[in-house]
Amino acid sequence: MPISVVIADDQEMVRTGFRMILESRPDIEVLDDVVDGEAALDAVARLRPDVLLLDIRMPGIDGLEVTRRLAERAAAHPEYQEKPRIVIVTTFDLDAYVHAALRGGASGFLLKDASPAMLVEAVRAAAVGDSLVSPAITVRLLRELAPATGRGATARTPSEPLTEREQDVVRALASGRTNAEIAAELYVSLSTVKTHLARVQTKLAARNRVEIAAWAWESGLAAGGT
Repeated sequence: MPISVVIADDQEMVRTGFRMILESRPDIEVLDDVVDGEAALDAVARLRPDVLLLDIRMPGIDGLEVTRRLAERAAAHPEYQEKPRIVIVTTFDLDAYVHAALRGGASGFLLKDASPAMLVEAVRAAAVGDSLVSPAITVRLLRELAPATGRGATARTPSEPLTEREQDVVRALASGRTNAEIAAELYVSLSTVKTHLARVQTKLAARNRVEIAAWAWESGLAAGGT
C-alpha cells in the first residue's frame, strides 16, 4: 500500500510543489492538500492519512496547535495513536518552533529549502515510525535542549542499562547521522542498527529517534561521544 499523505500549507505554490514531488514516487499517494490548520484537522479525521505535512504559520489554527490537538486526540483515543505521523515543513528556522513541534509529537522537522529527496525521505521515515530532522538543525537543537548545568540530572532513567554497542549507536544518532551512516561508521548492517535503536527506544520509553537523541544530550552520553 502506498504511503498516504495530506499537505497543509497556506501557500498554493508550496502545496503544488510538494504534491508534484511526492506523487512522482510510486510508493506515496497525496490524498488532499489544504490551506489552514482547521482544514488539516478535518482532513485527518476524514482521510486518516499515514503522514501529515504541516506548515507552522497558517491562518487561524497554526501547525503547532494542530500538532498539540492531534497528540491530545491520540492520548484520548488509542486507536488513533499511530496516525498521522506529523512532519513540520517550514520557512522558519527558529529553535522555539523546532522544540515545540518535536516535544509535541512531530516525527520530523524540515525547512522548505530542503531537497526533494529529503522531503521524500522524511515522509517515508515518518510512515514507519522513524524521524528525520534537517541536518542544519539537529545537532544544534539537541545540544541546546541539554541542560547547561547539572547535565544528566533531569534525563529519564532507562528500564535497563544500555549495552556498549547501543551507546555507540545512540551517540552516532545524537550527532545527526542517519541509520545508513551509523551502519557504515560502526561496520554493522542497517538491520542491526534498527534493532539496536528499537531496543533503546523500549528501554527509554521513547516515542521516536528524536527523543532518543534528546535523551543522549540530556544524559551527557552524546557530549562524551565521538
